[in-house]
Amino acid sequence: MDLYGRRQEKAALARILDEARHGSGTALVLWGDPGIGKSALLEYAAEVCAPEFTVLTCRGARLESGLAFAALHELLLPLADRIDKLPAPQAGALRGALGYSTEPADRFLIGVAVLTLVAERSEVQPMLIIADDAQWMDESTTQCLAFVARRLRDEPVVMLLTGHNDPASGPWEKLPALEVRGLGDPDAQLLAAAAAPDTDRAVIERAVRTAGGNPLALQELPAVLESGEATRSALASEEIAAGPRLRHAFSTRLEGLSAPARAALLIVAAEELGDRNLVRQASAVLRIGATGWDEALRSGLLTMKAGDHIRFRHPLIRAVVYEEAPLADREASHRALASVLTGERQSELRAWHLAAAVEAAGGPDEEVAQLLEKAAIRAWECGGSAAAARALRRAADLSPSTADVARRLGLAARAAWLAGEVGVAREMLRRTEMVADEPTVAELSDGLRGVIDFAHGDQEVAYRHLLRDMGLVTDPRQVFHLGSLAVRAAWSAGRSGLQVAALRQLEGALPDVGFPNADLLPLLHEWWSEGAEEANVAHRMPDDEAISRLSDGNWRLLPPTPLASAWGIEQPLEEVWRRRTERLRRVDEPMPLALALAQAVTLDIARGAWTRGRAHAEEGLQIAEEIGAGHVASQCRNCLGWLDAAQGDAAAVSAAAGRTLELSVPTAARALSAAAYWNLGMSALFAGRGEEALDRLVRLSEPGHHAAHPTFAILAAPDAIEAAVQTGQRKTAHRQLHLLQRWAERTAAPWTVSAAHLGHALLASDGTAEDCFQQALDVPGAGIRPFPYARTRMLYGEWLRRARRRTDARIQLSAAAETFQRLNAGPLLARTRTEQELTGQRVRADPPVHSTQMILTPQELRVARLAAEGLTNREIGARLLISPRTVGHHLSNVFPKLGISSRSDLARHDFEDGLRIEG
Repeated sequence: MDLYGRRQEKAALARILDEARHGSGTALVLWGDPGIGKSALLEYAAEVCAPEFTVLTCRGARLESGLAFAALHELLLPLADRIDKLPAPQAGALRGALGYSTEPADRFLIGVAVLTLVAERSEVQPMLIIADDAQWMDESTTQCLAFVARRLRDEPVVMLLTGHNDPASGPWEKLPALEVRGLGDPDAQLLAAAAAPDTDRAVIERAVRTAGGNPLALQELPAVLESGEATRSALASEEIAAGPRLRHAFSTRLEGLSAPARAALLIVAAEELGDRNLVRQASAVLRIGATGWDEALRSGLLTMKAGDHIRFRHPLIRAVVYEEAPLADREASHRALASVLTGERQSELRAWHLAAAVEAAGGPDEEVAQLLEKAAIRAWECGGSAAAARALRRAADLSPSTADVARRLGLAARAAWLAGEVGVAREMLRRTEMVADEPTVAELSDGLRGVIDFAHGDQEVAYRHLLRDMGLVTDPRQVFHLGSLAVRAAWSAGRSGLQVAALRQLEGALPDVGFPNADLLPLLHEWWSEGAEEANVAHRMPDDEAISRLSDGNWRLLPPTPLASAWGIEQPLEEVWRRRTERLRRVDEPMPLALALAQAVTLDIARGAWTRGRAHAEEGLQIAEEIGAGHVASQCRNCLGWLDAAQGDAAAVSAAAGRTLELSVPTAARALSAAAYWNLGMSALFAGRGEEALDRLVRLSEPGHHAAHPTFAILAAPDAIEAAVQTGQRKTAHRQLHLLQRWAERTAAPWTVSAAHLGHALLASDGTAEDCFQQALDVPGAGIRPFPYARTRMLYGEWLRRARRRTDARIQLSAAAETFQRLNAGPLLARTRTEQELTGQRVRADPPVHSTQMILTPQELRVARLAAEGLTNREIGARLLISPRTVGHHLSNVFPKLGISSRSDLARHDFEDGLRIEG
């Protein structure tokens, strides 16, 4: 095919397609003005650059943008016979999405299914996926293709998308992009001359000057500029943009056609999808004869595509035809199309044509609104929540009754929330609140306002909305859901008093909603009230049996793992979250899975399973960022920051904390802010910057500070005491010790009792230091947390070395060094080695640490763990949201790194704590 100029664009296309031939895929967004030549570049890529590729194509259409997975259906039609060969959950999800069955599915499972389908087909020959006019694709397809596009690095697949706007924001923001600009003058002159070979040279030059390098304008303007004085006058201003010129050019051509020919063109514009048979049937309804059709086809405005498709030569022509037609003619065209869409699978498209007809006619229409609502429910059931939200919004616009408006907007808000469209969900709630009172809004939306704020907004605002709506909704399950979230929102905001108030209100409602563990309410009250205002209640330690009973149906009232860690109950909760994570993987629920992973990491860290913790945090962060769960992503990022602080990566700590604080401070998510401050303080402390460390750590207990939080103040108190002692600020150290001592007396948690003894040892000036150090080490259960236990031994060893008891010091320092080395806790290992040398001990170079964390990347570790459990590449890909080929790529890296040759050899490795087992 002839393509004038475009040397840069052609080179880019050739390069990425060649890389795909060698197994390295990518996606590329081509963007620019209408008529700039994006579609021509797609044709060039398919016909010239990729003749041996399997090519899948789809095109966005405005009318179909409300139909769930409409563009995906078009794209995957050539592969439809391969869907049943996918793993059963993936096949069921994709069949439901494409309308082949009524099976419900999560949108991420649909994305995994498409990725698997594409990846396995590309094993036969490389693949090119083309999505033209992607800005008009339905949201469900857009989300699915964005998911796939971000996972093509190890696949012989290229995805090309086109759009009008810079993809710096929106679903394609993380993809490579190339702006398609106008042709240079030499190439523009060649194209204009080729389009109008008999046109005067002066006209060609003028067309080049006015077209701004736009290829469509270069093809249309020469003829327009020669068409008459009125047209030339209309186009005389050189400042008019090419868009208005082209519109005028096409309008001029339309004016020269007969009424039947314009009616035929309007049917094609209204139908938009290019279905020639459907267009012909609708034309018969409007009695458009063969003469009109012949004239329309000879106009040069239409093209006939393979597969009996008829479309406009360019979308701008379609826009001019449709927008300049009288409203009555638009209404007639849409009603004619709706009248011939009679099949069951065409009912959704029929509803949208009727909606367009009503829009042209003006006024509400309950019958059409009902059809749209039914279409929305079908889309919702097959995983198309975004399309459901769009259809429900349109149905609300057409509803005559205020009650129906509110009901449909409330449903639209819930559908948008499930689709991850937070802004749309908020807007739908705002519109609902304009036509309904608070109880009605709460009931219709299931208390969504507070749920959204809890996940994305201000935690104190979320608390107020959740507590208010808990008293307004009637579904007992929703009462419990909103009430437990209100308790958690208060904890996230660092407001102990609000936690207690929310729990008391929930306690009052629980008997009425069938709470099966009513006898545990006093214990729940105890767990959730760590503030000073609860100092007089009778305390008792949470036990394994209570946790087990709550973990099944009422897990939301289990304490967040930082609070559980403060209570010292990580051991039973570790099993709870392990089981919950495994279950959520099996049912493919990404949002709850991300939450579960974020909770599990804190327990991994406390127990010294840092390799597993890092893998969990990386996985949770990936999922949370994928679904736009900002607070959950921050939880995972904070856990990674804690590990980075302990392992000496100060730059990573700073980057993670900075990102967290950007999101947490404006939303009063003090738990997230406090964790970030703690990480920054630890990083500074371990690097020997005591003043900086103390400045960060004391903020956690500073009333009114945006990082003040009672739970994290307790957790960080041992670090604050050490930093204060290092810098000679003994009063501050005593205040922090008092905080820690009170919590130890309240909970008797081994870690906090041990830490309190350590604090006394660091502050001792009367010869009691050694007894305090020994008491800290002798607390039953203190060794369950290996990192703080090793720190205690290090600090004790330092004290012994200063007391000139070198032999005793070496015992403590050697034990500490062994733990730090295993955990890869570089800063404290270096400090301990220095102390060992000061005792006169010759320290040999540390041997390599047999830790998979040191050998494998987090993704490789996740893949290896699942492969060791016996899962296939397909099953691993479905769980980790990657393709089977990518799984194989990771395993090919894992085997040589671990010195093994097969999957069965993975059983020799303990992937739970990161220790490699030899022999």
